[in-house]
Amino acid sequence: MSQLSVTAAGSFTIGGDLVINRLGFGAMRITGAGIWGEPADREEAKRTLRRLPDLAINFIDTADSYGPFVSEDLIRETLAPYTGLLIATKGGQVRLGPNIWRPVSRPEYLRQCVLMSLRRLGVERIDLWQHHKIDPHVPREEQFGVISDMRKEGLIRHVGLSNVGIGDIEAAAPYFPVVTVQNRYNLTDRTNEAVLDYCATHGIGFIPYSPLERGALAGPGSILNQVAERVHATPSQVALAWVLRRSPVMLPIPGTGKVAHLEENVAGASLQLSDADFAALDRQGRAEWQRHQPTPRA
Repeated sequence: MSQLSVTAAGSFTIGGDLVINRLGFGAMRITGAGIWGEPADREEAKRTLRRLPDLAINFIDTADSYGPFVSEDLIRETLAPYTGLLIATKGGQVRLGPNIWRPVSRPEYLRQCVLMSLRRLGVERIDLWQHHKIDPHVPREEQFGVISDMRKEGLIRHVGLSNVGIGDIEAAAPYFPVVTVQNRYNLTDRTNEAVLDYCATHGIGFIPYSPLERGALAGPGSILNQVAERVHATPSQVALAWVLRRSPVMLPIPGTGKVAHLEENVAGASLQLSDADFAALDRQGRAEWQRHQPTPRA
């Protein structure tokens, strides 16, 4: 039996100098319900984090708003000093309660986000810091300007953006190189298809959140279930394999607070889809997404 590992999915270089394995870990789910407070099983969450290096996962994505602060604190407690690991975090959203997110990106607040993440993670520089969501009430140039300043000061090594369009990426370019984009993307949500293609053209890593969702394709008799049965995998593993194959810049970060679920996700990294299965899943996933789009007005 081969050793369970994500290496079959290949690697990607972020910012020209940070080499990671393409299947990472999203640390949002090591918190409580509604991404609020402590996890229901703290020790299991820590066991999940400790399992990551054994599986060759060397890219962990978190945010100061996960908990808030709980995810960053657990990562430091469990994994510091991060030998061989890239810990990416985000700032620019505040939590007012379970499942409540609000963008706040005044320059002084973004600076506080970075300084406090440095302190919680126990590092002197954040190798990949991502702006969690552009604040519509603050001029973009003010938000990008303070991020540029912190990069020049050495607080941040590389910068990514999250929940953005192509126009936002291009607007940020004069201030700093955008090395990653983290947007929602999965088999049945193609809203960010153009952003993904833009990232692929420009060598920008694309970090899809919610990469395992598959909507109605998970139903009995669906093409997803048919493929899963044929290749002896779960529907989630097939959905993940499809995402990984979709583009070489794709860096999915499925998250969990349980070791068994983590290992199930990792097994999907080595799943090879045939050209025919990939194409069939693509057609059905796109059709499912289009079915839920608003009908254009006449």
